[in-house]
This record gives sequence, C-alpha cells and structure tokens, in this order.
Amino acid sequence: MKIYRGHILLAIDETSKLAGVVEFKDIFEQKLIDYKLDDEIKILESGPLGPLGSGICLSIFPENTIYYNLKIDDIDLIIKEHLIKGRPIKKLIYNKEAVEKYNYNYSNRIVLDNSGLIDPENIDEYLAVGGYEAWEKALTQLKPNDVIEEVKQSGLRGRGGAGFPTGLKWSFTAPIDVQDKLIVVNADEGEPGTFKDRLIMEGDPHKLLEGVMLAAYAVGAHEAYIYIRGEYKLCISRVKKAIEQCLEYGILGENIFDTGYNMVIKIKIGAGAYVCGEETALIESMEGYRGTPRSKPPFPGVKGAWQRPTVVNNVETLSNIPFIIKNGAAAFKKHGPEESTGTKVYTILGDVAYPGLCEVDMGVSLREIINNYGGGMKQDKKFKAALVGGAAGVFIPENLLDVKMDYASLKEYSAVLGSGAILVIGEDFSMVEMLYSVIRFFRHESCGKCSPCSKGTQELFMMINRIRNGIGKKEDLDKMLLLADTMKHTAFCALGQSLIMPIQSALDNYKDEFLAIMKE
Repeated sequence: MKIYRGHILLAIDETSKLAGVVEFKDIFEQKLIDYKLDDEIKILESGPLGPLGSGICLSIFPENTIYYNLKIDDIDLIIKEHLIKGRPIKKLIYNKEAVEKYNYNYSNRIVLDNSGLIDPENIDEYLAVGGYEAWEKALTQLKPNDVIEEVKQSGLRGRGGAGFPTGLKWSFTAPIDVQDKLIVVNADEGEPGTFKDRLIMEGDPHKLLEGVMLAAYAVGAHEAYIYIRGEYKLCISRVKKAIEQCLEYGILGENIFDTGYNMVIKIKIGAGAYVCGEETALIESMEGYRGTPRSKPPFPGVKGAWQRPTVVNNVETLSNIPFIIKNGAAAFKKHGPEESTGTKVYTILGDVAYPGLCEVDMGVSLREIINNYGGGMKQDKKFKAALVGGAAGVFIPENLLDVKMDYASLKEYSAVLGSGAILVIGEDFSMVEMLYSVIRFFRHESCGKCSPCSKGTQELFMMINRIRNGIGKKEDLDKMLLLADTMKHTAFCALGQSLIMPIQSALDNYKDEFLAIMKE
C-alpha cells in the first residue's frame, strides 16, 4: 500500500458540485503531476466537511486546515505556499478559530464520525475504520432479540421528529411469525431547512446500510427499501454504489458470513411530497399510489407496505445502530441526559456566521449550538428568534436561548426537537413574513385527504395574507389560533395537527409585530 505524506479531502456534495468541484478536482490532480507532487499528495473525495453554502471546500491533512470558497485560480497558490512551503493561506481558511477550538466535534460524534474523513464511495475505507464490525458481531454472536434489547437499553429514540423509542418500535414487529417482513428507510426529508439525512448519505452511506442490516436482522426481515427523495441525486448514486460494493464483498446477498442469513436492500425514489415524511403516506407512495396517510391502526409494524409487517425508520436513527451494537448501550448512554440519550445532528441556517451542520450531545443548549457551532450571529445582528424543528416547529425567543435541546426540556416549553433544523432569525426580519412563509408552505403541501387541513390551511393563508398586506384585524389573530387548534384535534395526520406550534409561538412571543402592521 502506497504511503503519502499528506492527503487532501475534497468535499463533494450537491452544493459543491454546483460550484464546479468536479472540474476543480481534475485540474488540481493535473497540477500535482505538473509540480511532481502526485507521489506525495493524494486527493480523496469525502462527504461534507461541515461548512455548507461555502462553495468548494477542502481539508489538508495532517494539519486539518480547511479552505473554503475556492476557485481554480487558488490551486497554484495552495500548492506553492501550503504543500511546498508549509505556509497555510490565511485568507482562504474557513473559520480558523472554530476549527482549532472545536475541531467540528469529531471526537464526540456517533453518526458523522466518518463524514468528511473517509471516501464515501470506497468500502475499504469504511472497513478500515471498523465498518461492518457490528453487522458481523450481530450475525455471528447475537440473537435477534439481543439486538433489540441492546437498542432498548440504549434509550435511542427516533430522530425523524416523533421521538418514539426505536427498540420498542422494533419489538412490535419482531414476534410476528411471517417470512416477508420489511424494513423501510425514510430518506425523503421534506422538512424545510433540514438536510441532515442528505449529508449522512453523502458522507457515509455504508453506515446507513449497516444500520438497515442490523434493524432487519433484529425484526426478522430479509428485505429493505430506502425511500430517497428524487432531488437527492448524489445520495441516490452513493447509496446505490454502496449496495453494489456490499454485494461484491458478501456483506449483502445470500448466506452472509456463512450464517445462512440472506439480505437484500433496494432503493425507491420519491416524488418530493412533504406529507410522505409520514410513514403511512411514504408507504402509499412506495406502492405506487398517491402519497396520502392511511388510517391507523393497523400500524405499519403489523400491516405496512404491500400488507407486510413493516418497520419504518429515519436515516439518522438507523445510523446510530452500528455504534450501539458494536460498543454497547452503556457507551451510547454516556452521551446526553438520561431521558434523551445519544447525540443529535443539527442543521443550522439563517442569520448565523457559519451555516452548516453539527453533531452534539443531546441536552446541549440552543445558545451553545448557535454560538459555538454556527459562529454566532452574522454581521453582529441581534438575535430575534430561532425556528427549531423545521416548519412544523416552534419559534424560540431570546429569553429561552438557554433551553436544553432534548425531548424533556423542550416539552416543558411546548416545543419539539423535530427534524433538527435550526433557522436563526435576526433583528431585521419580519416575524409576520416568517409566519406567512410557514403557512404558505403548509397550504401548498396539504395532501387534500381531509377537510380540516386542506380547507384550514387555505383559510389560515388568507388571514395571514390580509395581515401582511395591512388589511387584517386584531380578531384575525384569535381566529388563526382557534382554527389552528381545531386542526390540531381534527386533522387526519401530523401535517395539519402541527401547524398550531409555529402559529402559537409566533403570536405568543411576537404579537406586537402583527399589531404594528395593522396600525400602519
């Protein structure tokens, strides 16, 4: 095996591809040859490094210097100054202080511990860092119920938004004595501001596959589907390649590890409906029907896709499983408080200095996430609010910035962890416009199955539109709350039921802004 004195990790994801990273890589590799450095320095593709919306980003190891917003003209400078003379280029360095102080929290990551460090399209690199050891351990040393019990003991809860205990969910399906059970992965991710699952699949697709395999073994399934939204082209490509590599290595297929266990994983491409984040609507879509939610019971764990017992889990949820099985529940419980164990992946957007993603222990405060991992407010703006949990989340005001980001703490304030999206709003943005945007989105995404949601979102949209155009009345605010509360109790699924949260929190904390527009 060839030894290089240094490596360049080049982040290739959807945003960097738009910035021209493929051409950049080809030219960089040719330049290394021209400078006779190709035997010393190797360029490796990786998933996202952490910063997002920052054009072409790369990290030079072993120094761990991260450069961002790179152009082709910067290549010669990087080679001459950094690779030859050993002098980092200050003007190109991304958030040098944060990199040195926090190192993107790699030492404390579970889900993203490989992302940005290994080539996501190379199974050998995943194996080199201990990949598929949990899968081998489960098949050769553990019984299916042992896997379920370990996950139960870990306290892992679903990371898709509902927060239901994962091991308990599996235990409903495992005892059913049929041979055609299914695992379905929800990789649709339609929540605005949420892209954590995309980054997991782009940066470490094999970890997701290993989690899928472990879940299948635990409940007695031999077939799995990963339902990926159609816009996630790179995710689809990398997950597909990872499946092919697993089949080639005998990690998937027939008689895996000579245990007699067979397993197949397939990809289903979604059509981009927000409601398909609800598990039964996703199943309807998988079967080729219009994506609308089903009545429950029966629950998918008993009768799901094609009437087969089906366990539906989120990408982030399953990506925690390999760590739990390999290291044990006790190691997982060292992260986070007792009722919200483990870590959480957050996507930070809006008026922060460094938008991107981070993975931190459950229970870390919202203030720490924004300041330490988002770099604080950009351009020294004053904080006004943070929409936590996506469009179906809650507006957190400044006086609650120290709230701990875990299930129990947020519940005290009628807030939810949701999908992990954190949209930071500065002082110069109108909360009326913000709420208008949220309601408009819900109106657009309502599937039309039930009247409380389809007609309710339309009425709410007309009310907020009147308010933002200066022709609303004070009583409209009370009507909005009443209608949203009625939808909470009568809508068929969580899409219509959850709109009360952004409306209630916006009017509770920023009512003066709505009244001011009416006066104007």
